[in-house]
Amino acid sequence: MLKGGIPSHSTSNGKSKEWWQEVDLKSLAGQLKAGKVKPPMLPRSRMQVWFIRASTSIFLWTCLIQLTTLKDIWQPQMLRSCFEQIHPPLPVRSQSTTSPYSPSSGGNLWKGAIASRSPGILGLFSHPVSLVGLYKSNGFLMVSCNGGLNQMRAAICDMVAISKHMNVTLVLPELDKTSFWADPSDFGDIFDVDHFISSLKDDVHIVRELPEEYARMVAEGNYFGLPPVSWSNQTYYSNQILPLVQKYEVVRLNKTDSRLANNGLPLAMQKLRCHVNYHALRFTPRIEELGRRLVQILRGRGPFLVLHLRYEMDMLAFSGCTHGCTDEEADQLTKMSYLRHKVFCRYAYPWWKEKVILSDQKRKDGFCPLTPEETALILRALGYDRDTQIYIAAGEIYGSDRRMAALHAAFPNVVRKEMLLSKEELRPFVNRSSQMASLDYLVSLASDVFIPTYDGNMAKVVEGHRRYLGFRTTILLDRKRLVELLDAYESKQLQWDEFSLAVRQVHEGRMGSPLKRRVVPGRPKEEDYFYSNPQECLCDEPSPSSRTYSRNFSFK
Repeated sequence: MLKGGIPSHSTSNGKSKEWWQEVDLKSLAGQLKAGKVKPPMLPRSRMQVWFIRASTSIFLWTCLIQLTTLKDIWQPQMLRSCFEQIHPPLPVRSQSTTSPYSPSSGGNLWKGAIASRSPGILGLFSHPVSLVGLYKSNGFLMVSCNGGLNQMRAAICDMVAISKHMNVTLVLPELDKTSFWADPSDFGDIFDVDHFISSLKDDVHIVRELPEEYARMVAEGNYFGLPPVSWSNQTYYSNQILPLVQKYEVVRLNKTDSRLANNGLPLAMQKLRCHVNYHALRFTPRIEELGRRLVQILRGRGPFLVLHLRYEMDMLAFSGCTHGCTDEEADQLTKMSYLRHKVFCRYAYPWWKEKVILSDQKRKDGFCPLTPEETALILRALGYDRDTQIYIAAGEIYGSDRRMAALHAAFPNVVRKEMLLSKEELRPFVNRSSQMASLDYLVSLASDVFIPTYDGNMAKVVEGHRRYLGFRTTILLDRKRLVELLDAYESKQLQWDEFSLAVRQVHEGRMGSPLKRRVVPGRPKEEDYFYSNPQECLCDEPSPSSRTYSRNFSFK
């Protein structure tokens, strides 16, 4: 019989006596001291036993979930990352025109904090239900990039952000081998694959190739492929693309340029794009080493300006610009332009097949790259003298030496990588236009001044990268206004001093200083490109003083 949880004894007459009333306390104390008897144990109730069992089970399961979820944290590399503080807070940027060049310091370029896929110990308790969802991939995403190096570079950044948003496993992107440049380079020939995968492992699961089972599916055609809609936001990928991934398990996105919106995206998605562009996409050691050598040679000769002279056959044919060309050259470009637009427009814009490309009108509207002759006049008007060292970041200039004669006459110190490096050093890059462009990209980042003559993909991406590195001087030429001034000067309507002053005044606020990105609702193509001004990843706010002309054009 229990009384208050303490056992009692029954006597022969049915009356109960408490056990301590029947025991000789002194005798019991002696026996206990001698070890002859053990103290009586108080039995637990069944409810107490089940409560202890349930509590123990809950505790063990909690520990098991924590250990399973946080297993990557105990790896040495992650421990080192914690101590090295891979993601420090954004520092305040300062206006600077030069800084030491270190291509291998790509890991230090990332200044923003990207949320880790591992929620951490605190995250376990605050979001216990969502743990499984964080680590279960919805399927595989294959990506086929198109265009030149920087067009593909921006597309890769977009696709990583999209993969993170849809929680899919990204297969190492495929690079374009069929474009005008016909570069056979793979991703690993240009970018450091190991660094790319490891630096993004806390955000996106990336594999070099599909697992064997899924590779067979793709080989048999059991996957879904499509070009995503241009300038789309995250809702499009959640509502349209993700269901396809979940249904087919493997989805292949082709023609991936400009498939993610400039604006209106979550801050975390914008910062991830920056993380990929300025940290994860590091060139291979061979490219970085040769880029470093080029910069050392140029620095040994003094300050230098990089001129991205986009007067190349593919650009002229694409834009339909023939100003300054001979009749034979104009005819060649016109035919090439017509064929290129016809093939392109049959797919996207059928009404363009009857469109007549008017070169003169396109030039007046500012849609043509400046010619080498026009560029020489503009550089002189901006204040650069004959001693200025100019590095040409471009492919083969259309018209070759004939078109470059005026530029060489005005600036004798015009150099190219082929003039600074030996044939042996450049041999691995022959017929590899994207790898050659990678060298120009590294030199452009390190230059004192960067001037593009056309706002193509390289001009935009380099502009944004130089903003990220501290708003380094980038002179963004206003081609429409410049054409008006050039024509007025050529027709003697303006004297040299008037022309030079007007050119300087036009570019007072076009120096790559902090500036809000332009938003045009409903017209994303007219907006400022995200990669030319990644303002979400920059900490300096535009101020009136930053918009004033404060840079000296001359190296003297």
